[in-house]
Amino acid sequence: MTQLPTKSQILEWISENPTQTSKREIAKAFGIKGADRIDLKRLLKELEAEGHLEKRKKTYRDPDRLPPVSVLQVKAPNDQGDLFAQPLEWHGEGVEPVVLIVPRASDPALGEGDRILARLQVVHEEDHNYEARLIRRIGASPRRVVGIFRKGAEGGRILPIDKGSDKEWQVAADAAGGARDGELVEAEQAGPKSRLGLPRARIVLRLGDPSEPKAVSLIAIHQHGIPDDFPPEVLAEADGMKPAGLKGREDLRDMPLVTIDPWDARDHDDAVLAQPDDDPKNPGGFVLWVAIADVAHYVTPGSKIDVEARKRGNSSYFPDRVVPMLPDRLSGDLCSLHEGVPRACIAVRMVIDAEGNKRSHRFVRGLMRSPASLSYQQVQAAMDGTPDERTGPLLEPVIRPLFGAYKALAAARDRRQPLDLDLPERKVVLTEEGKVESVDFVERLDAHRLIEDFMVLANVAAAETLIAKKTPLLFRVHEEPPADKLESLRDTAEAAGLVLAKGQVLKTRHLNRLLHDAAGGDEAELINLATLRSMTQAYYSPKNFGHFGLALQNYAHFTSPIRRYADLVVHRALITAHGWGPDGLSQQDLETLESTAQHISDTERRSMMAERDTTDRYLAAYLSDRLGAEFTGRVSGIAKFGLFVKLDETGADGLVPISTLGNEYFHFDRDAGTLMGADSGRIIGLGQRARVKLVEAAPVTGGIAFELLELDDETVEQGGRRRVSRGRKPGRNGPSPRRKPAKAQKKDAKTRRKVSRQRRAKP
Repeated sequence: MTQLPTKSQILEWISENPTQTSKREIAKAFGIKGADRIDLKRLLKELEAEGHLEKRKKTYRDPDRLPPVSVLQVKAPNDQGDLFAQPLEWHGEGVEPVVLIVPRASDPALGEGDRILARLQVVHEEDHNYEARLIRRIGASPRRVVGIFRKGAEGGRILPIDKGSDKEWQVAADAAGGARDGELVEAEQAGPKSRLGLPRARIVLRLGDPSEPKAVSLIAIHQHGIPDDFPPEVLAEADGMKPAGLKGREDLRDMPLVTIDPWDARDHDDAVLAQPDDDPKNPGGFVLWVAIADVAHYVTPGSKIDVEARKRGNSSYFPDRVVPMLPDRLSGDLCSLHEGVPRACIAVRMVIDAEGNKRSHRFVRGLMRSPASLSYQQVQAAMDGTPDERTGPLLEPVIRPLFGAYKALAAARDRRQPLDLDLPERKVVLTEEGKVESVDFVERLDAHRLIEDFMVLANVAAAETLIAKKTPLLFRVHEEPPADKLESLRDTAEAAGLVLAKGQVLKTRHLNRLLHDAAGGDEAELINLATLRSMTQAYYSPKNFGHFGLALQNYAHFTSPIRRYADLVVHRALITAHGWGPDGLSQQDLETLESTAQHISDTERRSMMAERDTTDRYLAAYLSDRLGAEFTGRVSGIAKFGLFVKLDETGADGLVPISTLGNEYFHFDRDAGTLMGADSGRIIGLGQRARVKLVEAAPVTGGIAFELLELDDETVEQGGRRRVSRGRKPGRNGPSPRRKPAKAQKKDAKTRRKVSRQRRAKP
């Protein structure tokens, strides 16, 4: 008798060989013959019943770029419920294509982590390049869900905490894991749907009371799959490390390199110094030093810490905690440039002229000792004339020269014209118990801009050095806006009485001119939002496509290796380029550079989404005791199911459902980003002033809902249920679009057709 493969081996074969998935081909692959085929058929049937496979008609693959028939992994639904997928067979250059799954009525429900075989069609849409239609589901990673457990007679149910998700999960009594009623849990998919029509789940982790303040960030961490516990072997490796010595390093310990960070910073990975240049050939110039923690000395390629750091990609920051990329022994101790202690660093010495132009630079591997860890507020207060006991002695020798160099760099920045968006940053302030005390807008100080300009210059120097030395690296890439998004921005500007000229190569200075013309007017926020939405998302790549937003051709992240894996790779590249030791780029680093770039770009987006969701939940908690209160704000988003309003007071975003906007149909124009009333002709668009009433604030999901009272100082009619027209565009007095049949009507019609067929079939 032939040894039958395991289910895991079958799924692995199908995943790796998506065009050879018939029973005959699988039997041939595993050498199964004769009567053993009956057992293979049984295994395949079981996999199909368990939801891992779905039997569909045979298909073939054309291996050309992204093949017409391809293996995809399903991502989580977006805010509008659309399913996108990651193409697992993409080996091309540049940014990975975006694939939208277009389901048919007969298709099974797909979830995050599912692997599918799909037929692809090239499209040229704003947010995706391919559309996929399911051929068959070929495997799945167990889907994870975070929610509230409700105990029942035969186990219980899980109510997901995702915004907009109303699908419950059935939990059997022996899969509850001891969870209590009302407890926050993490669960994974456990087989096909139950007899109640609900997907089955198995509780794998109990997270405690969802009303506890600590649960807010915990929900986002687990919901987005961010690793928050270090394996014991990683902690042991970190705990066994000792501080680096002076051997092989330049001694920088007598240089007054100071760290300047937020007052509540948990780590210090950069220090700065500026001194007037005494070279008579550079009158009014400065010598700048930027020293960065030498993380590469401790995190060597292939080590347990390195594998874990790459897996995480970056640190994630929440109002009440940090999920670090590195264990605390490194991030909070050996790699943090604390004052008064020797710390290993990689530093760059840069010479600028009086106009802020960089004349030269060189990198050193050194040992430094910072005389002070300062906050932005301290440094700014000292420069404004009110130094404290810590900044007083440093004002003349350290702080004032820093601001002198910053003035020169600011002049160079003004000439370069990086994109200058005015989008205030909000900060959630918590009490000691973890509850929201206030939501503040972060004040932008010159001390903030000083550090930003120093870091940008150091990042440019790193990229230029590695390009000159022909050493592979990861660039920080930000491509220019696509033509269709620019056209949409141009339309928005024209509607506001402003101009974004055509017929020229787009530069950031053109966008800055538009932003400047809008500044101070009623349309300022609209133009800032529309400009932001026209931008592409920055990412990491071993190929250099420039950084449009910063108006720089050569740019790499070098300044934050404690919290970004990309910077660690750049540090290793500098070590290799200068021959500083064996802890530079490994052969594996070089071979996986492209996949590393894709992975850490993904983890960066994952952290951004988790951080945003956490802020949303805190804001919902903050507003939850103010139901019925009225607020002012602006329309910040338009969707087919309603509009979003951002509040002036807190920056919180909430939904105004389409069903609350008067007794008429609304046409959703995706290109223009508007809703138009079929009868009234009212147009709702980005940036309009709004007055709303708070009707819902759900801390667990972060969902906030408003009722629209006024739009641009005009009262908005309230009424019964409405729909959005996706058909022809209505005119002011034109007929209303036809309603779609209700579900009940569809079901009745289907039943009548079935009965009619059965009657005709009888002899």
